[in-house]
Amino acid sequence: MPAQKRFKTRYPGVFYIEGAAVGTGKPERVFCIRYRKDGKSIEEKAGRQYQDNMTPAKAATMRAEKIKGHTPTNEEMRRAEQASKEAEAKRWTFDRLWAEYKRQKPGLKGIGPDENRYKNYLKAPFGAKEPKELIPLDTDRLRLRMLKTKSPQTVKLTLALLRRIANFGVQKRLSKPLDYEIEIPTVHNEKTEDLTPTQLSKLLEAIEKDDHPQAGNLMKIALFTGMRRGEMFKLKWKDIDFDRGFISIRDPKGGPDQAIPLNDAARKLLKRHPRTGSPYVFPGRGGKQRTDIHHQVNRIRDNAGLPKTFRALHGLRHVYASMLASSGKVDLYTLQKLLTHKSPVMTQRYAHLRDQALKDAAQVAGDIVNEAMRGKRGLKKIANLEALRK
Repeated sequence: MPAQKRFKTRYPGVFYIEGAAVGTGKPERVFCIRYRKDGKSIEEKAGRQYQDNMTPAKAATMRAEKIKGHTPTNEEMRRAEQASKEAEAKRWTFDRLWAEYKRQKPGLKGIGPDENRYKNYLKAPFGAKEPKELIPLDTDRLRLRMLKTKSPQTVKLTLALLRRIANFGVQKRLSKPLDYEIEIPTVHNEKTEDLTPTQLSKLLEAIEKDDHPQAGNLMKIALFTGMRRGEMFKLKWKDIDFDRGFISIRDPKGGPDQAIPLNDAARKLLKRHPRTGSPYVFPGRGGKQRTDIHHQVNRIRDNAGLPKTFRALHGLRHVYASMLASSGKVDLYTLQKLLTHKSPVMTQRYAHLRDQALKDAAQVAGDIVNEAMRGKRGLKKIANLEALRK
């Protein structure tokens, strides 16, 4: 204890020293206790008169509890707190693993959506836990709770993120693995959108009437090239090779850079498209990369009378693919390359359109033969008539 004047109280082993109240500086008594434990003399602070509402009686009760061993000494509490901090520092919880995951993977594709998924769905239930502490019931509850209000795709991506963080901890030897397999919902995400010729015509009319400088051209580029929304937002003028006739696609869905043909329709549109001084073809505020345009393109969609469920940009990517597949002139391998699909599995959703085109083409052969047969029968009838006249 500090070498200060001690004032006795009527309670044995309880005294106080004069101090100053925190904040106000007014005189305040600081009560202390003195006792023996395990043969050792101990003096420690019990509390402040005003800040802790401490009294000599309360201090005496505290002293008695410590003598009986019901409560630890202040030194024991400090050691326990330090040990707890040290133990916590060694625990690789999901919060720590996620922070380390991000630190080791700067510039990771899709980190923004993953950050939102972690913050909104994983942090509260699992952030303070280590992977080894989770049991199947924990993730089952999260999955079932989310499925009540969220799409299966959102649930799938969230649980996949949880599994990825746990696997990262194992790979870096920071934590022990989950001792069970997370059940992830199956997602049938093979939705394709198409427009009838009438709907397409109305959409193009609505685009021409709209006065937004970028929305209509974005929709046309999606229709002419099949580019994804994010790819169009990232598209820079330097990525367009007007001389050789190619568009460079940077990081298509996290894959390697690719190039797609610049067809005449896209070339003509981009030649006319206004340049703003920004490196981006469709810049956002301040010439920076655009992040959204759904209000403007949805307005055009609504003015064209298309269904609310039709996705104004991604839906046109499907229209592009459907037109090529149903033309009968583009095989699925070529379509895969044009759509920059990593796997042919994604392109298979258009296989039925390609099959129908082949069926239609095969039907032409039958029609030609039938026409020839009808022509032959006609000649025979004419020959028979000529014979009767003779």
